[in-house]
Amino acid sequence: MKPAWKIAAAAVLIGGGLWAGSLLNKNAEGAGTSAQPGTADDPVVTKSYVDQQIQAALSGKTTSTPSASSSSGSTSTGSSTSTSSSSDEIEVVAVNPGEKLMAKAGAEFIVRVGKAAIYSSDSNGVADLTDGTDITNGKPVANNHLLSFPREGRGIMVQDGVTSSLTVMVRGGYTITK
Repeated sequence: MKPAWKIAAAAVLIGGGLWAGSLLNKNAEGAGTSAQPGTADDPVVTKSYVDQQIQAALSGKTTSTPSASSSSGSTSTGSSTSTSSSSDEIEVVAVNPGEKLMAKAGAEFIVRVGKAAIYSSDSNGVADLTDGTDITNGKPVANNHLLSFPREGRGIMVQDGVTSSLTVMVRGGYTITK
């Protein structure tokens, strides 16, 4: 009779454990909410929608349209042309020979096409984040390298003797001067 008692006790314990587990599982399924994800009560949204709403909230707008935070303008005085822009988005900029693409503080450049050289108004250079080096005034810039400009007064230009223009990806503020 001892083995029969053990089997009965095991059946009661297993049955009780299954019953208790089923009660706990029902409480965990809802987790205190009745709305299922993807319904009108709990909609699923895309990252771009959330980003747009955050940008709208930061800029003080209450609309659900994406806000572009770039401003650009051109001024012409005699033979000198200056174009300026400031944006957190990446912008593709063409730099012709004789022009300088001057960075504002915190800007980042990537030279995609052409032969570029660093321009710096002081002895300090520009950080090449790809190689982890500092490029000083007049030194060439490798294509597809990320350049960081911590201060104004620095930029890039077409290397001396090169007649083709540069194509540069720019994030942040910049000015094109002749």
